[in-house]
Amino acid sequence: MGPLFHKVCILGVGLIGGSLAMACKRYGLADEVVGADEDHSVLEKAFHRGAIDCLTSNAKVAVEGAGLVVLAVPVGAMAAAARAMREAVPPGAIVTDVGSVKGELVGVLEELFSPRSPFVGGHPLAGAETSGLESASADLFAGSRCILTPTSRTDPRALDQVSSLWRGVGAEVVTLDPKEHDWAMAAVSHLPHVASYALAKAVSTVDRGRLFVGPGFRDFSRLASSPAALWSDICLNNRDSLLAMIGRYQEALETIRMLIAAGAGAALEREFQKAREVREQLIRS
Repeated sequence: MGPLFHKVCILGVGLIGGSLAMACKRYGLADEVVGADEDHSVLEKAFHRGAIDCLTSNAKVAVEGAGLVVLAVPVGAMAAAARAMREAVPPGAIVTDVGSVKGELVGVLEELFSPRSPFVGGHPLAGAETSGLESASADLFAGSRCILTPTSRTDPRALDQVSSLWRGVGAEVVTLDPKEHDWAMAAVSHLPHVASYALAKAVSTVDRGRLFVGPGFRDFSRLASSPAALWSDICLNNRDSLLAMIGRYQEALETIRMLIAAGAGAALEREFQKAREVREQLIRS
């Protein structure tokens, strides 16, 4: 089986974009991988690491002759990046993204590209607390899931090609409606990050000389080590779904607070047991 694409262009060579570039080369999914990034030093590092074959800071130049264009810039910058290079994308080339928020963005990108250049929304559920090319790896997607968010406007051939790409780098592909995707991510990804940041902030009010950090704090606050700029961008772009989930989280915390205040040990134990069962069910799914 030959490569899926002659030329893949990745706009944004950070953790996800850089890892996808490396994986495309390792698994022979493209004859040529071109990277574009505003930071030329990042491109040079990617080239020297063998992640990309060609590099340019000019997105319009990068997409010339591409069969697949991958938007791997921050979610808040994605529409602007797409508008800047849309006229240079070859007719028939597939455009996809790796953003963790879909919702309205999918509609915007479909309007910009389809049907001339079919767009397929994508979100690989892979990553690390550290961002940037330094953390990129061709193995990042192995054993992970990638959510694709097709709509009634999605070209079936393009969907099949993008699905093959993600399976080719080791991911299991699932599909969701864009709005369903954002609700799901608000619950199981975006809210956990917010809660982790909030915990670290709350603990900062305690005299540090009296704190002895154990595994519980380390595990729960791990996500607070994630890049602040990246996650503030994600939270604002998934505002409605995330605010609804924060409300539910506050309700759950208030229930637990009242049970503790009332000394209701048996009820508190039942509340914790229900939560434990929910977690185990989600982890197994």
